[in-house]
Amino acid sequence: MPLSIVRNDITKMKVGAIVNAANTRLQMGGGVCGAIFYAAGPPQLQTACDKLAPIKNGDAVITDGFALPAKYVIHTAGPVYKGGNYNEEEQLRSCYVNSLSLADENGCGSIAFPLISSGIFGYPKDEALSVATNAIVGWLMENDSDMGVSLVVFDKTAFMPPQELLSDVRTFISENYIHERAEKIQDNQPPQIETETPFSQALLQLIGRKGKTDAEVYKRANIGRKSFAKIQSPDYRPDKNTVAALAVSLELSLDETGELLKCGGFALSKSALFDVILEYFITRRKYDIYEINNVLFEYDQDILGE
Repeated sequence: MPLSIVRNDITKMKVGAIVNAANTRLQMGGGVCGAIFYAAGPPQLQTACDKLAPIKNGDAVITDGFALPAKYVIHTAGPVYKGGNYNEEEQLRSCYVNSLSLADENGCGSIAFPLISSGIFGYPKDEALSVATNAIVGWLMENDSDMGVSLVVFDKTAFMPPQELLSDVRTFISENYIHERAEKIQDNQPPQIETETPFSQALLQLIGRKGKTDAEVYKRANIGRKSFAKIQSPDYRPDKNTVAALAVSLELSLDETGELLKCGGFALSKSALFDVILEYFITRRKYDIYEINNVLFEYDQDILGE
């Protein structure tokens, strides 16, 4: 169930469908909408859109991608933000849900979204991000889907975590991150540790002890069903990112996380920024993987999950 944050030009995404933050008339506009039209071929895309217009806020329709790397463009009309008292949140949620359903109906294995309504439509970026992640995760869980979903941005400003959280994380990092040794060790690759317990065995034992199902674990870990099946193989060798995602999903303590990492051949390091950020969330029992990923993205670290 991978949901990733990608810094890229959405018109260059090689996915089943990209999502256009459209207007209700499906006319070529500015911003992301204009970029998608230009890349697809304005006359062809406009002709296709004219056959489907108009649409309502929250609705989604699909056209060919024409000259785009994506096979399809899904056009959805986000709400103009008017203070939050005019059903904007429900309309914005519908944009994501309806786009995902349309992509699924058309056999798309992957889809890329911009952060809808957060530009000239004025939706506050932190609130728009919260609606987006909740809607996407909810749809993926409800439909038990392995569709790959990307939220695409040009820069990090669209995905900046709340300032209160960032301030708290910064303080924790300044108190715990050992800068003197940081340049000698790659953030996510400390020396591997030999262990006798196979990772898959340790993981399955933890899942049973925590009273969780496999599906609960891989969905909360931002990992797809097929990838989780591979993890259960006795010969599976995980990367550190995957172990950390599973630890968050299982809501492990810091000591338990250390033990699971050891079974994968890893250890937490005060010299690794990724590890220090992970420690911040685990010690505070904050296990929302998408909140964690938002902070990791802010610090240019690999995000958790696939």
